Amino acid sequence: MKKSENTSSVQAEIRPFRIEIPEADLDDLRDRLHRTRWGTDVPGTGWTRGVPVDYLKGLATYWADGYDWRKAEAGLNEFPQFLTDIDGQTIHFLHVRSQNPRALPLVLIHDWPGSFTQYSEAIGPLAKDFHVIVVSTPGVGFSGPLSSTGWTTGRIAAAYNELMARLGYERYGVQGGGGGSWIATEMARQAPDQVVGVHVNGFITFPSEDPADFAGLTEAEQERLARLQNFRDDMMGFNILQSTRPHTVAHGLHDSPVGQLAWIVEKFKEWTDAEAALPEDAVGLDHLLTNISVYWFTGTAGSSANLYYESSHDATAWTPKDRGTVPTGVAVALSTDIAIRRFAERENNITYWSELERGGNFLSLEQPELFAGDVKAFFATLD
Repeated sequence: MKKSENTSSVQAEIRPFRIEIPEADLDDLRDRLHRTRWGTDVPGTGWTRGVPVDYLKGLATYWADGYDWRKAEAGLNEFPQFLTDIDGQTIHFLHVRSQNPRALPLVLIHDWPGSFTQYSEAIGPLAKDFHVIVVSTPGVGFSGPLSSTGWTTGRIAAAYNELMARLGYERYGVQGGGGGSWIATEMARQAPDQVVGVHVNGFITFPSEDPADFAGLTEAEQERLARLQNFRDDMMGFNILQSTRPHTVAHGLHDSPVGQLAWIVEKFKEWTDAEAALPEDAVGLDHLLTNISVYWFTGTAGSSANLYYESSHDATAWTPKDRGTVPTGVAVALSTDIAIRRFAERENNITYWSELERGGNFLSLEQPELFAGDVKAFFATLD
């Protein structure tokens, strides 16, 4: 699956990387958290109008005085990390080689507001069968800040295919979660001779304007359509802001760690397993804060939001596409997802469909063993 050698010029383009956040940045974070100017809630509203202040106070206190970034940093640095420049943009990635001689290279692509850290518990199980490459989206974390405008889904997909060529991989699989699934399927459209298969979770599908789309839907599918409608009616605030004025909202997030904390934790509350009462019940408190800390320490609240802006202003993003030919597997978390197979098959060659009783949009962090098992099951169908 991999060429025996890379040329020295290609090797020179890839630089080893370690996370080393200065102690002064940790002190600054604690100081800002301790000096937070707290607001108030309307009594009795709970989570219905956003993150409750009492909950956020407790989370901020733990982030300042209980959470151990250095422990998290050391754990992340156990994975080989690298930087490379593609199309003028710094790209950060993990590259964990398997000991399995038959291992298939596999690219993992995160969603917003996730990061490469959401795969930390799944890499071990996956590395038994795959060479694992986890890529940080341009503008997110250590792939930030953005060097230019125009980083659309298509441009990111092209950069990731170039990364795989730069690593010497001629044939590989791709996995994407949530918004990362759009990048994953686009990689396959652009490089169908290189991508052997695509696995996605948190996949978003839409009905067309044809009334026939709604005929014969199962009860479960109707429930997923209702979730989509509720998202459009009541959960789109972040999307509208980031799609229209990402820089304006970023000023507050960049200056206030509690603002950044609330902005991200709300999504982990709404997009994780419905059985989880709180975000940390789904992914663990330290994992949650590690992900948010990456955004904070890299100052990428604004640049990460720009993918929403680019997508909403990209004329090609919403036009009908030729149906993909690469085999595609979809994992559906039953408590949160909205994917409907007949809609997914319109533009994708769906050859595998699983419905999971546990987990949500951040499946690789919520249920890493289940996630890894489903990825393996899909790619096993391609042998």
